[in-house]
Amino acid sequence: MTTDSLAPLTFSVLDLAPINANSTPTETFRRSLDLAQQVERLGYTRYWLSEHHNMASVASSAPVVLIGYIAGGTSTLRVGSGGIMLPNHAPLVVAEQMGTLATLYPGRIDLGLGRAPGSDQVTAQAIRGSRFGGAQDFPRDIQQLQAYFSAANSTATVRAIPGEGLEVPIYVLGSSTDSAYLAAALGLPYAFASHFAPGQLFPALEIYRQNFRPSAALAAPYVIACVNVVAADTDAQAQHLATSLKQFMLGVIKGRPAPLQPPVESMAGLWEPAQQYAVEQMLAYSFIGSKATIQQDLQQFVDETQVNEIMAVTNVFSHEARVYSYQLLAEALRGIPQPRAELVG
Repeated sequence: MTTDSLAPLTFSVLDLAPINANSTPTETFRRSLDLAQQVERLGYTRYWLSEHHNMASVASSAPVVLIGYIAGGTSTLRVGSGGIMLPNHAPLVVAEQMGTLATLYPGRIDLGLGRAPGSDQVTAQAIRGSRFGGAQDFPRDIQQLQAYFSAANSTATVRAIPGEGLEVPIYVLGSSTDSAYLAAALGLPYAFASHFAPGQLFPALEIYRQNFRPSAALAAPYVIACVNVVAADTDAQAQHLATSLKQFMLGVIKGRPAPLQPPVESMAGLWEPAQQYAVEQMLAYSFIGSKATIQQDLQQFVDETQVNEIMAVTNVFSHEARVYSYQLLAEALRGIPQPRAELVG
């Protein structure tokens, strides 16, 4: 790929609001706001917050509230959900909440939507109650949201106020080919969770691009790839910091997610071979190293995937190291060009 006359690649942040060991959600949220303010200065485009429930390691159970907190403390950054798990919520309530945010922070709110529960099945039952099978209604619920946000809904019996007429941009999130088909059919931008589900990335991208139908929202396919990034001054320092991420994912594999742990000298003795294999498979699209290493590896990733945007999640124990990682990533990504339009379609 040549870099002549191409704009730099768009880059953004996914924040899981990780809770550090011996820390509190209050401190987590303060760190999130500081990170958002820092990445805004660094030229990041979006700052998205996830929805997870019943996890001692993650504080982002109410992304709508956090979006307002982050948007209120920043001025230009687009802030949104990565994502709101739509089967957990009534579409009207989501439209009203996001419409309220879009009214308070016009032109800055994104709505990323997923269909997973964001937790275990027992917790999902507690959240969804009689709507436990609501995932099957995901396509219909997205279309209902689009209707609530449209000006044409002004004559409907049920209206989202505020929200109506705001056309809040919707993104389909996914980790499988099912979501690729849906995003393509609806003509919506597609964000793939390759930071924990790398296996179906390439099949999903091919399905999305081949089946994409232009819509009022989007004329051509647009892909965001979420990846893990840990950057430091040297490869060795980055690998050391990344042991916190590996411990975090090991807890997920074991079904016992724990607060984010400090880095360790070695993962030996912390995991069994089968667990190591599972963690490394989940973290296949993790970019760990110095700025030069990150730039080289991400350049190859962009060349292979032709994604339009990189959304980075950085789970390291030290807040200062996390901010610095995003600084190094921004510097690295400014040297990677946006894929040409004809390669994206």
